[in-house]
Amino acid sequence: MRASQFFISTLKEAPADAEIPSQEYTIRAGLIKKLAAGVYTYMPMGLRTLQKITSIIREEMVRAGAIELTMPVVQPAELWQESGRWGKYGPELLRFKDRHQRDFVIQPTSEEVITAIAKSEITSWRQLPVNLFQIQTKFRDERRPRFGLMRGREFVMKDAYSFDATAEAAGKSYDIMYQAYCRIFDRLGLNYRAVRADSGAIGGNRSQEFQVIADVGEDVIVYSTGSDYAANIELAEAKSVLDGRKAPAQDLVKHATPGKEKCEDVAPFLGIELTSCVKSVVLAQDRYDEKGDPLPALVVLCLLRADHELNEVKAGKLPELKAGFRFATEEEIARCFNGSKPGSLGPIGIAKDVVVYADRTVADMSDFCCGANETGFHYTGINFGRDLPEPKVADLRNVVEGDVSPDGKGVLKMQRGIEVGHVFYLGKKYSESMNATFLDENGKPQFLEMGCYGIGVSRLIGAAIEQCHDDKGIIWPAAIAPFEVVICPMNLKKSEAVQAAVNKLHDELAARGVDVIVDDRDVRAGSMFADWELIGVPHRVVIGDRGLKTGEVEYVNRSSMADKHMIKTEEIAAFLCEKLGK
Repeated sequence: MRASQFFISTLKEAPADAEIPSQEYTIRAGLIKKLAAGVYTYMPMGLRTLQKITSIIREEMVRAGAIELTMPVVQPAELWQESGRWGKYGPELLRFKDRHQRDFVIQPTSEEVITAIAKSEITSWRQLPVNLFQIQTKFRDERRPRFGLMRGREFVMKDAYSFDATAEAAGKSYDIMYQAYCRIFDRLGLNYRAVRADSGAIGGNRSQEFQVIADVGEDVIVYSTGSDYAANIELAEAKSVLDGRKAPAQDLVKHATPGKEKCEDVAPFLGIELTSCVKSVVLAQDRYDEKGDPLPALVVLCLLRADHELNEVKAGKLPELKAGFRFATEEEIARCFNGSKPGSLGPIGIAKDVVVYADRTVADMSDFCCGANETGFHYTGINFGRDLPEPKVADLRNVVEGDVSPDGKGVLKMQRGIEVGHVFYLGKKYSESMNATFLDENGKPQFLEMGCYGIGVSRLIGAAIEQCHDDKGIIWPAAIAPFEVVICPMNLKKSEAVQAAVNKLHDELAARGVDVIVDDRDVRAGSMFADWELIGVPHRVVIGDRGLKTGEVEYVNRSSMADKHMIKTEEIAAFLCEKLGK
């Protein structure tokens, strides 16, 4: 490949709206061009990387026994209504009507379509297991698309779906996909963690995310220093930080705390430790009667130690809140908490229909401080069983660094990550709602057991750059670089010796399967080098008359710019092939 026959469109300045390195470098290096908010054209340089990522994914999916198909981008609303997600998915689901006023969606994912296919095509246990996958464009109408390819509206995704006869067999299919994902991310050359995760809108009860480690990652990953335990913070189990509840040692005392609404202000005002304070978070679930008319909301009081934060995913798993929840309004709080406003709330003297949950740590506390449900007043010396009924107990908080690992091995630490893959065991969630059955060995109909496995293909471009870059530009892992080697000639048009050496090296590398490009553009050496450092090609060879006179060329490794040295001309091809494993 010659640069003069390719399309290189680098920029010296960062785009005005670039917030993170990957957003800046994908545009400056000419990988993508913005068409609309969250919608991008993949330029030739970016498309090469996208295709290399896709190729690795496809090879490993096929190796794992999955079979490729392509499903429509446009899906009829009837399928989403049948699965029950039409009214649950939210505004990210782009809905529209055709000329006949029929409802359709632009696919954000394809559980409904693939289940409909399985329903019509899989009739017998003899056809199972089946795993079907596609690499296809998706669309989610993000309210605030940002970070370039990291949170776009239109994106490329690999989604696969397994179908099995039993839960045990489905577990085996899940494990096969998990191992395939590990091979994929290993081959991509990325530093990643597989962590336990929440299933979210997809559903299911076994779920793991694949997170690329990066400083600007949107997710917080929790891992143990003493074991292989790792989880998204949304799912990481938080144990009590106390060794059981001590006997009461204080009387219940009511204190005036004028103008003190936050625990951080109340504690020093009363001369007590912040960790002896409990904060109240009030949640509500809307309810309706048989006619669909609204009823008073169900109110749930969550008690957390003052230095801990509510984990909303965990709260959403409480039996009373599984159908969805919101934060209670001031009117609802006043109704249930003796007319009090937020800032002085607590569990004493509240309405009988309020459901009270204490986080595990709070359940082990004694002699704690909390609001008195009277504006400007707080209690100290509160004890469960003596001053108020025992609460329901649940894991409600986010873990913090230093917590004991849930498996009891080591303590928890945190790092940030970018979710690029997710595997789910769905069970019968979709097969039951859409009546997708097969006949078992006894001729009886059974619901299909399903798994779902996704990879954000285009998102991987951004994630890789976030992990692999410096102040000069991208540092691609060789497996997904748009080119593996760039040859930079000096005075190419004026030197026959340089031309001969360049052509010889190019042809020899190409014959060995190396993805090589010669920069034959008429540009200054400094501009040429800056472009390829920005684009991030892993290996650079500079060929000029001066080096050829001593039988040498200059080699530069992009991942370590200090790795710059002269290599014998006759040895450079073998040197590069060894580096690339060719």
